[in-house]
Amino acid sequence: MTDIPVTIGENALEPLLQFCNDRGLTDFMLVADKNTFPVLGKKVEASLQGGGLNVKSVVFSEPAVVPDEDFIFQVLLRADQVERTYLAVGSGTITDITRIVSHRTRCKFISLPTAPSVDGFTSPSASLVVRRIKTTVMAQPPMAVFADLGTLAAAPQAMIAAGYGDILGKAIALADWQLGHLLWDEPYSPEIAMRVRKTLEACISATSEIGQATPDGIRKLMFSLIDSGKCMLDFGNSRPAAGCEHYMAHFLEMKLLREGRPAVLHGAKVGLCSLQAAELYGRLRQLDRAQAVTRLAEATQPERAADMQRIRQAFGPIAENLFVEQAPFLDMNAADFGLLKQRILEHWDGIQALAAEVPTRDKLADLFSQAGGAIQPAGLGLSDEEVQQALTESHFLRNRFTICKLGRSLGLLDGL
Repeated sequence: MTDIPVTIGENALEPLLQFCNDRGLTDFMLVADKNTFPVLGKKVEASLQGGGLNVKSVVFSEPAVVPDEDFIFQVLLRADQVERTYLAVGSGTITDITRIVSHRTRCKFISLPTAPSVDGFTSPSASLVVRRIKTTVMAQPPMAVFADLGTLAAAPQAMIAAGYGDILGKAIALADWQLGHLLWDEPYSPEIAMRVRKTLEACISATSEIGQATPDGIRKLMFSLIDSGKCMLDFGNSRPAAGCEHYMAHFLEMKLLREGRPAVLHGAKVGLCSLQAAELYGRLRQLDRAQAVTRLAEATQPERAADMQRIRQAFGPIAENLFVEQAPFLDMNAADFGLLKQRILEHWDGIQALAAEVPTRDKLADLFSQAGGAIQPAGLGLSDEEVQQALTESHFLRNRFTICKLGRSLGLLDGL
């Protein structure tokens, strides 16, 4: 298990200063935006400078920060020949910008979250937007995390709900991961899956406290987010914590970017999309083996040309990249498709068992609502049609097997 020092407390700045002094860290590059600098960044800067340490700060002034080439380059421009430890003062976007720049400049970074909004603080990968394409890039985890509890609890409830939504999505991600293992030979770790499930259950048990933003509730949420990130780090990629609910969120993120529309918090979309995925798992639970046999007998192999056209229509300029990503599925022949259908029946009992562990849509909606999350697309400025399109098309984003892939063969997407 990865050992990243994590401090979550009422005053995280004193442990931060002690940590830096103990390790002989003297020079820093602080990255924040116009919101996170006043609430925490300025205090961090003053604390370190008061301890005789050197701090340069990059504070984005733009109303919305995107982890793209523009913002990454702004930080790179401030880099000098001094070996500096980077300080990410913010939530997911600031952390990913800092993560990639620190890694590419061969420096380390420390995470100082300002809101419990994502599970990527301890992740090794950065979720970036490169040429308007949502891309996951391997970089590095932080050398430590210092989370000031007062700052976290004072974060907007929408950001707290987003963090909760990111964790709630693990109910889908875990089931999808098992599907990928059973039906697509994807690597799987029962130990890490159990850790993710415990993280999910711990967060669900604190739903009421999180919805009220109590210090204890926020502490539990933050620990869940940190644990989820460590599970991704230990497994080596995002598979333990991301399934179709995340791909749907990525699809919507890219759509909003292409159309120049305001961004929506990642975890808020994950929480909403988890409800749609839970509906598919509900449909799966209603099928018995005889019905599955009938549906699979009637199922026809998706036509390569038709799928390529769907990808072009749904993803536009990145279609060519996705043809490569989806090659294992696009290149399936009749024999391959027949083997897949056979494998579904061979593992039917296991598929039903994992589907039974997924909470119902109504249950997830109730939990997410208690935490302050939007359970209708309109609550996030989205339409029902856009979320349905994400459900039917987002599986083309990754070469991973999910309930959406299975749904194509079993007709679970019919009528959506």
